[in-house]
Amino acid sequence: MERVPITREGYIKLQEELTRLTKFERPNNIIAISEARAHGDISENAEYEAAKERQSFIEGKIAELETRISYSEIIEPNSGPSDRAIFGCFVTVENLRTNEQKRYKLVGPYESAPEEGRLSISSPIGRSLIGREVGDEIKVKTPGGLQEFEIVGLE
Repeated sequence: MERVPITREGYIKLQEELTRLTKFERPNNIIAISEARAHGDISENAEYEAAKERQSFIEGKIAELETRISYSEIIEPNSGPSDRAIFGCFVTVENLRTNEQKRYKLVGPYESAPEEGRLSISSPIGRSLIGREVGDEIKVKTPGGLQEFEIVGLE
């Protein structure tokens, strides 16, 4: 598998989540399993079943985070001015149908959260923004239909 770009902040968040799961959630859940097991017959013990399900979730999330971290490559965005949209920069776009403006930071897929203003460079809109300049108009096929945007700002 090829390397996946990520900002330093995104990488740190992945590491913090992994640490939280391995140092706190996993040990606390092991205690919960032991306590539930001590209550007797585990075949009809809802607490035991819930703790075992939680253990499965935690272990799956740990494995996912370890994989993401191992494939991540930290990309430092250019700190100087840029006249084009690049990884790590902020792009303000205006929806040409609604005249609504949104500001996004272009990030890697592991840290994407459009509702929080972080847009993956692998998404249809993110791909169409890379390399573009202020004033450029783009048309993007999205799951919600054809969208038209104009880039109104770069930081």
